Parts: sequence; structure tokens; C-alpha cells
Amino acid sequence: MKMKAVFFACLLALVPVSTFAQQEEDVRGAFMTTRPKAAPKSGKSTSGARPSRRRPKPAVTGGTTDTAGSKVGSSTTADPKGGPTKLNTGRIGLGLTLFMRDSNGLAVRTDPNHHFRKGDHVRFLVETNVDGFLYVFNTTDGGKPIMIYPDPEVDEAGNYFQSHVPFEIPSSLAAEERLKWFTFDDHTGAEKLYFVFSREPLGGVPVEDDLITFCRENENKCPWKPADDTWATIQKGVDEPVKIAKAENMGNAQTAPERQAVARGIGLNRDDPEPSLIMLTASTSRNMLVAVVDLIHRSMTEANDVDEEVGNQEGNPR
Repeated sequence: MKMKAVFFACLLALVPVSTFAQQEEDVRGAFMTTRPKAAPKSGKSTSGARPSRRRPKPAVTGGTTDTAGSKVGSSTTADPKGGPTKLNTGRIGLGLTLFMRDSNGLAVRTDPNHHFRKGDHVRFLVETNVDGFLYVFNTTDGGKPIMIYPDPEVDEAGNYFQSHVPFEIPSSLAAEERLKWFTFDDHTGAEKLYFVFSREPLGGVPVEDDLITFCRENENKCPWKPADDTWATIQKGVDEPVKIAKAENMGNAQTAPERQAVARGIGLNRDDPEPSLIMLTASTSRNMLVAVVDLIHRSMTEANDVDEEVGNQEGNPR
């Protein structure tokens, strides 16, 4: 899969340094304090088997029915006067850490602004602060979007996330090497990744058995492509304000607690590394967060020219 990368550069340039620093601390604090102080680190190892991503059975009476016909529990509680009362669910948070495989095969934290080249391998570590459903879409050179997660070949096409239980996309636990990394090929281009995290399943988007059946019966139409109205809803989410915090932990290898949490499906605690990028909805009323990640994929010649230009600028400050 080819990809590209500029990360909110224009947005960050418009924010005063002091204001942005305070905002980062607020975002980081809001996200990290919902991690438990001490998450359980024991438990039977799954020996490489990924935790289930299928939506859980509804534990409440009632709820809504999604487009696939599955019951989804509502986020309400009984009102003494007889009507439902919405719970105070707080703001939706999404943590992303980009890892790139180094020459030793280790997964190393990498800045999304890195200039990627042919043969580079990357994956994302994803963490959320509430339970919900994750979708990842990809566009190439402004073309039609395709859904790259959930994937009919991975996790039974499930996409349910538990709060603060990290998950890799693609996964180091995948059975086949081709499913363990996104790999940059020799086709450069402008590519965007849309991470869509929602409290409830997106209407009209097939997952689990529906997605598996669709791709089995329509190989030429898979990866699945969203309808115009579905994509318009996602694009509207892109325009919603999002608060951002970026960590200074680039170059560090993935830690043992992170690997263990991914393999066993257990949560991270406050002492574990924070995501490299944390995004938080500005309002508690938002039920969906959309994060756009651009990755810069250059040819070897272009990358060398850029590196040389940057070196010249650093050597000749104005």
C-alpha cells in the first residue's frame, strides 16, 4: 500500500505557542487520566491470537438496531420519571502512534512528517478513551475512498475497541507477513488516512459477517467503498474542531508493556508510554471523532533532494 504525510502543519502554525502548550497539557491530561492507575498485567497469554474485535452481546434491554440487524446497547440509564437519561460520557479521545520497522526489524516511533520511501514499513498503534467502533478509510490523489479497516481478512472483520486497550493496524500478530505492515511501494502519491472513531456503529457500513460475505461475493468491489452520503457524513466530521497533543517520544522502540497489551488484549496504565498523537473532541456532545493523517511518500530522488535542501537551510540560517 502506498502512502503520503503532512500532519496538521497549517493548523499548528496558526496557534500561539503558549496557548498551544496549555492545550496540549489539557488534552494529554484528559486522555491519560482515564487510564487506570494500575492495569492488570497478568493473565494467560493468547500466544499470538488477537483479541476479538466483534461487537459484544448487548448487556442491556432495548438499545438500537444497526444496519446489519445486530442489537447495540444504548448509552442511557433509566430516569426515575420514566424516560431515558443520557449518561455524561465525556469527550471522545483517540491516540495514535506511528511505528516504522528499522533495519533490525524493531518497531520504532516515527514522526508522521518523516519522508517515507519505497520499501519502508509502518503500522499504527491505536488507543481510545471510550468503548466504540473504529473505521479507517484511505484516499489516493484525491480519488474515491476505500475502507481498509475493518478488513475481511483480519479479526473476523470486527472493529470494536475497548477503552485504553491498544491495538495495532496492521498487526504484528497477523498470520501472514503481508498483513503485518503497511508497505510503501514504488508508486508515489498523495494519500490520506481517515481514522473514524464512533460511539455507535456507522449506518450503512458493513462489518463482521456482512463485510466478509460482501467481499466473498463481490471480489471486484472489495475493498468496500462508502456511499456518497456516508462519505459526506465523515467529511462533515473532518470539519469538527479537534484538540491535539503531540508527544516528544520519537525514535523510541515499542515497549514490552505495549506489546504485551496488544497480544493479551489488556489495558495500558498511566505509567505506560502515552500515544505520540492524542486527539480529543472539543465537545462532549460529539459522538464521532475523525482524524486525518497524511503520509509523505516520495521517490528516492525527491527524498534526497529534500534532505539536501533541509541540510543547506540548517547550515545557512537567516
